[in-house]
Amino acid sequence: MTTQAKAAPTAKQFFSRHGTLSKWHPQYEYRPGQVEMAEAVEAALAGKRHLVVEAGTGTGKTLAYLVPAILSGKRIVVSTGTKNLQEQLFFKDVPFLQQHFARPLRVSYMKGRSNYACRQKIYDAEREPILSGLEEVADFEIIREWEKHTEIGDRAEIRKLPEASTAWAKVDARRELCTGTKCPQFERCFITLMHQRAQESDIIIVNHHLFFADLAIKGNEDVEMGILPEYHAVVFDEAHELEDVAGQYFGVALSNYRFQELRRDIAAVARQKKFGTAELDRILDRLDDLTVRFFALFGAGDGRVGFSGRAAFVERHQELYQDLLAGLELTGSHLKTLSQPPEEVQPLLRRTKELAGALQFLLESDDPAYVYWIERRGRGCFLQATPIDVSGILAERLFDQVNTVVLTSATLAVGGTFEFIERRLGLRGARTLIVPGHFDYPTQALLYVPPHLPDPRDQAFVRFAADEVIRILQHSRGRAFVLFTSYQQMRLIHDRVSLAVDFPTLLQGTGPRSALLEEFRSTPHCVLFATSSFWQGVDVPGEQLSCVIIDRLPFAVPSDPVVEARIRNIRSEGGNPFYEYQIPQAAIALKQGFGRLIRSRTDRGVLVLLDNRVTRQRYGQVFFDSLPNYRFTTDIREVESFFNV
Repeated sequence: MTTQAKAAPTAKQFFSRHGTLSKWHPQYEYRPGQVEMAEAVEAALAGKRHLVVEAGTGTGKTLAYLVPAILSGKRIVVSTGTKNLQEQLFFKDVPFLQQHFARPLRVSYMKGRSNYACRQKIYDAEREPILSGLEEVADFEIIREWEKHTEIGDRAEIRKLPEASTAWAKVDARRELCTGTKCPQFERCFITLMHQRAQESDIIIVNHHLFFADLAIKGNEDVEMGILPEYHAVVFDEAHELEDVAGQYFGVALSNYRFQELRRDIAAVARQKKFGTAELDRILDRLDDLTVRFFALFGAGDGRVGFSGRAAFVERHQELYQDLLAGLELTGSHLKTLSQPPEEVQPLLRRTKELAGALQFLLESDDPAYVYWIERRGRGCFLQATPIDVSGILAERLFDQVNTVVLTSATLAVGGTFEFIERRLGLRGARTLIVPGHFDYPTQALLYVPPHLPDPRDQAFVRFAADEVIRILQHSRGRAFVLFTSYQQMRLIHDRVSLAVDFPTLLQGTGPRSALLEEFRSTPHCVLFATSSFWQGVDVPGEQLSCVIIDRLPFAVPSDPVVEARIRNIRSEGGNPFYEYQIPQAAIALKQGFGRLIRSRTDRGVLVLLDNRVTRQRYGQVFFDSLPNYRFTTDIREVESFFNV
């Protein structure tokens, strides 16, 4: 055997029953699915082929793609759906592997700019009065001391900094005021250092938002270089999220906040760099007034609605619309006339131009490939244009350009096939693999569907569903997630259940997500009522979570403007949107929700779906065929027996 062969073992040698991994790890458990997936990833990288893998919970999929990626000798981007998984890969999985590789593993991670501190802003803040209140001053002291010794500059390193700290937003590295190579701190800049580490790495760990921000930038003729260096392959973990994330970054978005931030930043820079004048104040006050009046045209009250009739809207409000564009132009013109302008003026000029371009696109574009919509959240008003179908964009910009793309998740297949995800993402000719979960689902989990509840669309559903939840929680002794498809339903059922049970109850929205999760984990017999943000990426192994209750089949709201446009698009092409889009999307969402329960070989629990349409309607079989092989019942007595074991 040659020295080269010894230095490059195969995935099978790593993961086999008596392979390398079993010798490293005293508790190593041989997983046939892990070997199968690792070999498939290895073959895809070697053969320059795309691959789709559904790897059930417990497969050990992160090592199953990391090891072949490291062994390939190629530069590979690993993109995750959450920062939590990104940090797990970098701070847990990679160090574990590094212990057993003779050569140093060249691995780095990259996050969005707002996660990093800006050294120049920190130094400026020591001299300029930008901090408000004692809390901001205290937070800034924490940040300033940390900056003196951090090598990475990632906010996640500062454990003492409150999640909602307003001081951080004043010193982070967002590009809005970045002067790039002209900055005195450019060589020491945390963003510069992040890019340098990536250039020197074989494996670069990012999240989907950063990946698609880079992909969108690289298609812009005005941008010389992207965020990521060149790479040979990309692995998408939690790949079920790709359509929605890609839609965000290949669309156009605008908000009243962006106008307000521009005005605030121009005023702050003018004050710091001593070019403020009474005339500039008048221009900014005028822009502020126009912004408030323009966005007030879109009404009040939270929610998402389609922005139809845009031509009529522009005609009706022509004067105010043109005044706002003129206000942006006047702001930019004033900045251009400054003699010897400081470097900070260039990014401000770029932003005025970007805002004007986005505003004109959103109000005047007639591109039928986009759906135009409005969202109001609190004091924010957001105008958006989202591609109705991203498959063509991804086929052209991603799958046709990159040698190997690996898509993996515990929830990609619908009814045993990948037809849905491949069609939605524009992926053709990929190899596919379904690796069953590593758990004994018929023994560990019971799926219960109450047969007697009314249809979830019936007004009586809330009352009957609340009674059923109370009954189930008595058997499970709390220890449950109760997950909902809408905030209104969550609140209505929570109000009824929380008064009728003795267990501690938590309600999403009453505190930060991380704080609620920590309280749930540490509170015996706790019950958490939550919506979509708790359906995925939440890990509570052990008895503390022994029951997951879902109120209804998680069909996307058909009146949502993006969903409505996609349904209309499929129908216009002669398809059946219910079976081709709505059912598959709901099946994947249901798998995600139920995936919270069984996280290890010792977990046991009951999965409850209060929506018995799954047993009454013909399409229900698609959901059953997509879920793991849970034991199934419609008898509450079996739930009682399960918990009494």
